[in-house]
Amino acid sequence: MNNFIRTLSLWSVCLLCLSACEGKFTMPSASGRPYEVLVVVGDSLWQRPAGRALFDVLDTDIPGLPQPERSFRISQTDPKRFNQILNIFRNIIIVDIDKKQYTQTTYKYSRDVFARPQVVMKIQSPSEEEFAAFVKKNSATIIDFFVKIEMNRLVNELEKKHSTVASQLAQETFGCQLWAPSEMKSYKKGKDFFWVSSNSATSMVNMCMYSYPYEGPSTFNKRYVLAKRDSIMKVNIPGSKPYMYMATDTLCTTVRPINVKGQYAMEIRGLWQMENDGMGGPFVSHSRVDTTANRVVVVEGFVFAPEKMKRGLIRRVEGALYTLCLPDEQARQISINIPEVEVVATKE
Repeated sequence: MNNFIRTLSLWSVCLLCLSACEGKFTMPSASGRPYEVLVVVGDSLWQRPAGRALFDVLDTDIPGLPQPERSFRISQTDPKRFNQILNIFRNIIIVDIDKKQYTQTTYKYSRDVFARPQVVMKIQSPSEEEFAAFVKKNSATIIDFFVKIEMNRLVNELEKKHSTVASQLAQETFGCQLWAPSEMKSYKKGKDFFWVSSNSATSMVNMCMYSYPYEGPSTFNKRYVLAKRDSIMKVNIPGSKPYMYMATDTLCTTVRPINVKGQYAMEIRGLWQMENDGMGGPFVSHSRVDTTANRVVVVEGFVFAPEKMKRGLIRRVEGALYTLCLPDEQARQISINIPEVEVVATKE
């Protein structure tokens, strides 16, 4: 009898393991398009100030575009309707307000809870007032979190499928790795410069890469980097006539330091235009120091899409910027850092 029980127990363990493995491999694919967010919150709460505070955070405009475009496409459902059809959304925010359970406002997230790839963020708070104050104070963190999640997904896609033309040019010209979207096949080469692009009937999506000597910290002030950009683009991306060339709209340009693979980088975001022509659009670039060659390496994406929404186009090339690996970096170190931490509201 004891042997029978031991055998039955062993089979039970095996079946549980097989079930767990089967569940892992049969998890459904996440639904929704990039930058779509489903908010799980009561219908009435969604219409009150706490719900409006979260909506306003997600509904902010993307910086650096020529026309207003929202950061996310937002959907909402009451917890009672949150079923197996809706829980496979790629990005989910679950709002839980309960003064009996929580003494302070926090948020935390889990990956691949109901589908893959998926992220589920839970914001827990003791009151609607504290919830509203928390999301307003942490608005940039919440937006940045979901943007990084989507950028990481794009990086994973680019690892599997990317432009061989851009990769070869980056390696041959700069000794670097770069994964550009696979549709980018047209190219032009210059001195310490290349430009790849893809064209459709309604848009032109581009990436370029260039370098220049590093001359110390002053190399990274706004005026210097924009002057370098203009001089390089004027030579390498001329218009159809001699007096036409690409230039930066310096009044609509922002510069900020960012962290890429644990190292300092400068992000430039704004608008470009063709002087003496009607073309223009948004651009975003990363400037990084290659210490082995004492040079600044710049990788940039820019878009021309008149009368078309540009959010998806510019974010697609922006994600590709993070795949740049300088000669002394490991090719696998490409994911965008997302701290595995719980954020807690602080008292003012």
